[in-house]
Amino acid sequence: MRKYLHINLDDQSIETDELHGEDIVRVGRHFIVKTLLARGTATVDPLSPENPLIFSAGPFAGTNFSNANRISVGCKSPLTGGIKEANSGGTFGFALGQLEIAGFTLDGASPDWVVIHIPNDGHIRFESAEPYLGKGNFEAAALLHEKYGDKVSLALCSQVGEYLGLMAGIAFTDPEGRPERIAARGGVGAVMGSKKVKAIVADKHKMPTFNDRKSVMTAVREYSTKLGAEPAIEAFRTTGTAMVADLTNRVGGLPVRNFSSGRMVDTREEVFRMGGDYIRELNAERGGEISHACMPGCMIQCSNVYVDADGKELVSPMEYETIGLMGTNCGLGDPDDLARLNAVANDLGIDTIETGAMLGMLMDAGQAEFGDIEFMADALEDISKGTERGRLLAQGTARVGEHFNVKRVPVIKKQGISAYDPRVIEVTGISMMVTAQGADHTAGNIPAMKCADKTTEELTAASMQVQVNCAAADSLGLCLFGRSVTDENHQLIIKAINDAHGTELPPTFINDLGIETLKLEIEFNKAAGFTEADDELPAFFYDEPLAPSNNVQRHKSREVNQFRSEWLAQQSA
Repeated sequence: MRKYLHINLDDQSIETDELHGEDIVRVGRHFIVKTLLARGTATVDPLSPENPLIFSAGPFAGTNFSNANRISVGCKSPLTGGIKEANSGGTFGFALGQLEIAGFTLDGASPDWVVIHIPNDGHIRFESAEPYLGKGNFEAAALLHEKYGDKVSLALCSQVGEYLGLMAGIAFTDPEGRPERIAARGGVGAVMGSKKVKAIVADKHKMPTFNDRKSVMTAVREYSTKLGAEPAIEAFRTTGTAMVADLTNRVGGLPVRNFSSGRMVDTREEVFRMGGDYIRELNAERGGEISHACMPGCMIQCSNVYVDADGKELVSPMEYETIGLMGTNCGLGDPDDLARLNAVANDLGIDTIETGAMLGMLMDAGQAEFGDIEFMADALEDISKGTERGRLLAQGTARVGEHFNVKRVPVIKKQGISAYDPRVIEVTGISMMVTAQGADHTAGNIPAMKCADKTTEELTAASMQVQVNCAAADSLGLCLFGRSVTDENHQLIIKAINDAHGTELPPTFINDLGIETLKLEIEFNKAAGFTEADDELPAFFYDEPLAPSNNVQRHKSREVNQFRSEWLAQQSA
């Protein structure tokens, strides 16, 4: 049994559901869209009290099941206007699992700013957030740990979320207490701010009970063994997500200077200082951690703790998406410069993809030269202080581009495009076009697939299959970076779920869960008013050849959607 909490912020009342069997399993992304559809949320104002904010943990949360302690946060996105599930590592999903809580919904809006404490005695408390208001995530986290101790996990709304900045995410603490794991995309932090919830404190307790604990632990060990034998996992462990920068730079799909080039440097002639190999060696020489687990029990350990020349911690983690958008896309070539800006962005709890897309766009429009660190730092300072300019910038790439009448605005569904140029990394481009989540690579990313000799139909089919796999993982609390093992071992995971929760799920359960999630998300966005035109890439991707490949985008939303519909129909037949 697991509990699910319905927290009414209007009057601080709480209703508790008891969940059993499959209701504990169908969580995360699937639970979010199914719940929001049933409640008619597609047509509400996303910053109104009528927009629920859902936190959902997976069926293995609270254990040492590697990469199975993700936390999903969902609502109607104030950034895109569509469905949004943003998920994160850290310890919050782990803490909920240890409290035997499957998740909770924040309904309504508090009349005053509050901190919600979920202790292991079951008596949820609402306390004043006054001491923490206006503070960045690091200071707020330190004060909260001072009050509640170290054996807790935090979910934080930053000062940017307080004033409803649409690039605000929700920050969660990592195993060492850093508030740097962020459910970043889609403005979920602004929704938390609209509800006047500054922080949620969840106690860590003990491993949850299972129907057949011995069998579950056997599955945990078997899954870990498979991870340990997988070459792709070893690469993540030794180089982290930063290694993707080496790949995208080599194939010419790295965002450089507002997506005007696909390669930062020719590595046959120069050292690529923004690549994973360079960053790993530099960080190791300085005494940094080249491998770090963002959540308890994870064997992949694809994060890092990046330090300066004196061995002092600058930021944790420095990930590929930040390297691509706040780094090369803004013309930066020194990882130390990026690390300092990355740390500020983390303190502000903002989406580094959205931030980098917005700043690179403004540089391209003539507001600064590419690589102007002072311009970037000043912009972050304005966002932090909530000045008139800062509040504008915090509304994200699409709205800032519209305000300044910029022509090259890299967004889909008003969300900044992830660090994969769709003219070269085509499957990921298709995924970003048609996913209901906005321009989000985590919906279906295959950056290494060779696409030039394949048709739109073939690439759409590849995109749809990886979208199904990603939707299923997001609906089970699993990290996508274990995909090379997860996707090949559905039966191991299904048996573990059945052993854990007394279910009798069929062999097709994981695939079916992913397909159903995608269909529900399409239905939600249609109800929210989205049309096929919202799936199209900005015109410059079609009109401007990308150096060095000279590729232009060759896939239009009409034909991609046709092939998507046909593919989904075939799966249901």
